[in-house]
Amino acid sequence: MTEKYCRDGTDGEIIFPCDFDSSLLKEVRDNYLRVVYNVNNTCERLGIKYPVKISAATKTVPPSVINYAASLGLDCIGENRVQEFLDKESFLDGSIERHFIGTLQRNKVKYIIGKVSLIQSVDSVPLALEISKRAESSGYVQDILAEINIGRESGKGGFLPENLENSLDMMSEFHGIRLCGIMTIAPYCDKKDDYRKFFAETYQILLDIAAKKMHNIEVPLLSMGMSDNYEIAIEYGANIIRPGTAIFGKRHYN
Repeated sequence: MTEKYCRDGTDGEIIFPCDFDSSLLKEVRDNYLRVVYNVNNTCERLGIKYPVKISAATKTVPPSVINYAASLGLDCIGENRVQEFLDKESFLDGSIERHFIGTLQRNKVKYIIGKVSLIQSVDSVPLALEISKRAESSGYVQDILAEINIGRESGKGGFLPENLENSLDMMSEFHGIRLCGIMTIAPYCDKKDDYRKFFAETYQILLDIAAKKMHNIEVPLLSMGMSDNYEIAIEYGANIIRPGTAIFGKRHYN
């Protein structure tokens, strides 16, 4: 059956499946432009000259909505689940940079090597080794971030800050990966200002890595900040943020 397409109801020339909820498109458009404004405004206020990349969290978001956001200017997404990413991949606009930001099991690594430009959520040395092996066998060097468990939460993965340096030393021996920086998911805080201590500590960790010129990181990446705290994260040096709900609205997870 041939799908019918219509204009999206905005000032642009974008077309979309006619059975799509136009109010959803307007919400995505308004939300995305608001996030971009907030990012630019925060950078201008702080005198930040380097770019801050929006890696939009797209868990449960269908490819058509992602592609619509791409038509508005979104150029990077972060997927949380391997199978969901694989189901979406062939339908995504080819211009969209793809990151993996969720928990990654070692037996799933083989499915995403070479398909994402950055794996943000490398939370253990064994996982880094598996990524390296799979990448090397494909003639590929995979860019990664080391995930820091900055809240030292027992139920959450990631490197503890006090163990990070030794872990990075081990990972530096793996030739199929390129460590580009660090990532964190701060513990949930009722008050926004309470995120500051976690972001400040994470930023200091990044500065320590950079000062020691560890692992030849030239321009270290710092991925932190989600829908409820990305502006604060930028204040503490984040150059990748991961808003999801702030762009795509509240989602229902199975």
